[in-house]
Amino acid sequence: MTFNELYGIKPNEYDPSLLDAAGAVWDSIAHPLDGLGRMEEDICRIAAAQHTTRPDISKKALVIFCADNGVVREGVSQCGSEVTAQVAALMGMRSSSVGMMTASYPLDIFTVDVGIDSDERIDGVIGRKVRKGTGNIAVEAAMTEIECLSAISCGMDMAAQLCDDGYGIIATGEMGIGNTTTSTAVLCALCGVKPEDITGRGAGLSDEGLKKKILVIERALALHSFDKPVALSAEYAFEVLHCLGGLDIAALTGVYIGAAVHGRPVVIDGLISATAALCAECIVPGCRDYMLASHAGRERGLNVILDKLGLKAVIDADLALGEGSGAVLLLPMLDMAMSLYNSGTAFDDTDINSYERFGQ
Repeated sequence: MTFNELYGIKPNEYDPSLLDAAGAVWDSIAHPLDGLGRMEEDICRIAAAQHTTRPDISKKALVIFCADNGVVREGVSQCGSEVTAQVAALMGMRSSSVGMMTASYPLDIFTVDVGIDSDERIDGVIGRKVRKGTGNIAVEAAMTEIECLSAISCGMDMAAQLCDDGYGIIATGEMGIGNTTTSTAVLCALCGVKPEDITGRGAGLSDEGLKKKILVIERALALHSFDKPVALSAEYAFEVLHCLGGLDIAALTGVYIGAAVHGRPVVIDGLISATAALCAECIVPGCRDYMLASHAGRERGLNVILDKLGLKAVIDADLALGEGSGAVLLLPMLDMAMSLYNSGTAFDDTDINSYERFGQ
């Protein structure tokens, strides 16, 4: 894929009239208006994404991208990069946290090595390695422009394959020690916020570790000249991504773009996943129409991004696990809401008078 091809991508045409049409279906069901709140909004958005008032999300996929980050050498994480490969191996066996959470749930998990710093071929993990970990963003660019394009293409290819295979909804996840540092750096560059105001503790940093992490992000922003407000553009967002991001973030950016191109709803997980969602929207405007926000999360930057995208999370449970765990928690909730949407008793089939809407 070339730059011109990337910047020329257009999402599948989104029909906002289907939001109203799906809303009318909800209003015909014998229940209080907007009784399921944001769940009803999400079902309407899924309907618009799939271009039908009877959407189908029965076949679900979670795609997890695994990659290492050179910035770990700055001491911004409690553990070393070797943990990325170790957790990826558990994912390949569906024995990691998200695998065990969904053991009895109908969900297909696709774990992809897009940049683990290892030559080992991991059983159950799809090999799409662009390079073995990124550069240290505090002293060099995370990756070259070509490597960033390759990672985005990998994500787009995964989304296209899942859509071709009939998946009605895609959840996103990641694994990569140090990726709350890379994602926070990207967030700061794209949203013009200060690291000291937004940086979180990731998997669990001490006060001293948090101070070090903030200083490292400030160094990275200054090194690559992203420490001053700049008007957002597709080109600027790509530059930020290849200089400060991770291979996991770039690949997830491709998933959001690919899902929008093929007209499939895609669920945002936490900070890293949301950072990729913001990159996708900046590079290919209109991708946000196909995004659903699962949870508010513990990392402060997550809600900054959701506000920027104009999305509202359904779950507020102080989540900070990663792996797509928050995204998959939303899926059974959507299933239950979809059951009511598709099979709920209609006012016309009861003696109950339907509710009227008065204003918004």
